[in-house]
Amino acid sequence: MRMARLGSVLLLSVVAFAAQAKMVHRAVDWTLGGTRFHSVLVYDDASTAKRPGLVMVPNWYGVNAAAISKAEMIAGRRYVILLTDMYGAGVRPQQGNASQAQAAVKPLYANRALMRQRVNEALVQLRAQAASAPIDVSKLAAIGFCFGGAAVLDLARSGADLAAVVSFHGDLSTDKLALARQIRARVLAMNGADDSWTMKDADAFLADMRQDPADWQFVVLGHAVHCFTEVGENEPGCRYDAKAAARSYRLMHMWLASAFAGTP
Repeated sequence: MRMARLGSVLLLSVVAFAAQAKMVHRAVDWTLGGTRFHSVLVYDDASTAKRPGLVMVPNWYGVNAAAISKAEMIAGRRYVILLTDMYGAGVRPQQGNASQAQAAVKPLYANRALMRQRVNEALVQLRAQAASAPIDVSKLAAIGFCFGGAAVLDLARSGADLAAVVSFHGDLSTDKLALARQIRARVLAMNGADDSWTMKDADAFLADMRQDPADWQFVVLGHAVHCFTEVGENEPGCRYDAKAAARSYRLMHMWLASAFAGTP
């Protein structure tokens, strides 16, 4: 009877702790070049243990409920994620409105130096959050999706000091091929074999990355088209693919773990 009572108390304690633990969404704002940015720090507060920090740049719809949900899924108890606003707080394309999203990304694709400046500032801001969030600043990386993939690849090309960069169905183009020589992070790019939007630049990307002195890998996922991690997308050229998504996330976790451990 006494053991049963003790077991009940322990169970209640665990349940109470689980109820208190939650995914934190904390606003992180900064101003750069006269523009105010509104990003979100996402992590599980069930533990105070320090963990790797990730800059995450979402697809061209930017910081919204869908992007936060994806950041929660990826973060779990493994990472602290800074879901990064690349447009400025006043620019929020409506989910599903491709015209608004295209208008938002156009100035950054037209000015890749500005894109690099903004994503580098996100890395600075992620480091700064270590004062109040459980981030291990010796283990920093960046991940990005679609447009966000282009942004984090440009972060790597800028010579940023971080362990790894992972791009999912990202734009592979660059404005300066020589920038690849500056890469210090381990780069993993994953694109669908049938992605007509990004794979047209695959040969140029490979030629570019051959200049990369760091470790890199380009993975082509069979039968996948663009948007393969984007839940809810179901257009002929932009479609969620559960198998490709699961495979790419496994590869991401392996790549990050290896980079943080400093192993091949």
